[in-house]
Amino acid sequence: MDVGPTLETVRLILRLPQAGDFERYAEMLADPSSVHIGGPLARHEAWRRFLQMPGAWVLQGYAMFSVLEKATGRWIGQAGPWQPDGWPGTEVGYSFHPDARGKGYATEACALAMDYAFEVLGWDEVIHSIAPANAASQAVARRLGARNRGPGRLPPPLDVHAIDIWGQTRSEWATHRMQFA
Repeated sequence: MDVGPTLETVRLILRLPQAGDFERYAEMLADPSSVHIGGPLARHEAWRRFLQMPGAWVLQGYAMFSVLEKATGRWIGQAGPWQPDGWPGTEVGYSFHPDARGKGYATEACALAMDYAFEVLGWDEVIHSIAPANAASQAVARRLGARNRGPGRLPPPLDVHAIDIWGQTRSEWATHRMQFA
């Protein structure tokens, strides 16, 4: 079933999630150093969350992409457009495996995903929902040109987690995008 595109940068491939991505996805979500919203997850919880992205692609026509390192074909994370019911805005989210962090992959993948959100999906703004303690994700948002708009709220049951909303408009992105050209 072909429900979405494959996008590429010099170093990365962004494609729809596949079952073979799950092992590294589960490792990423189980890692205690991960500061993703909700904290580490057990394998059975990771499986349920993993299934959200393919389902969103089928039902909404967009979701986060699996991100692969082009040189090795290895799954390294996920990034892309995301807006579940009750979400505080049109988000480009991202999460990367511990062994892929610190290499600029998140910024590179998100820049391409933001282009997709603005150009293909026609979004007028992009947000990033980031836990206040997640300095690495805040740094990615800053590199992308987003600014902290202040505290936000996710829908239940995630509303128990503190988040800040980082974001920018389509016109702000057009200015920031030039730095990645």
